[in-house]
Amino acid sequence: MHTFVLVVHIILAVLMIGLILVQHGKGADAGASFGGGGAATVFGASGSASFLTRLTAILTALFFITSLSLAVFAKKQTSDAPALKRHQLHQPIRVKLHQLHQKLANNAI
Repeated sequence: MHTFVLVVHIILAVLMIGLILVQHGKGADAGASFGGGGAATVFGASGSASFLTRLTAILTALFFITSLSLAVFAKKQTSDAPALKRHQLHQPIRVKLHQLHQKLANNAI
């Protein structure tokens, strides 16, 4: 499951990069008024902007969901690690520091 979500995450990232690079910014319309054509597109004059914007929002939401899923998988994998379970502190740090201080004081005398 982790690998599947990771592959989907990478595909979404590549699709988002390509989709964002295809879109033109808000200031690009000013250049069209000085003789730059391109108003007639496949989706219509303003249809492509809304379609691409909607598709970008959907891909972004899916990317966000896969990011959270990967974070949950990483947290679960880290908390289940046997090395961490072996070295967990059973006593508060203050007690351990006090014991260490006593050992150092006894050895110094």
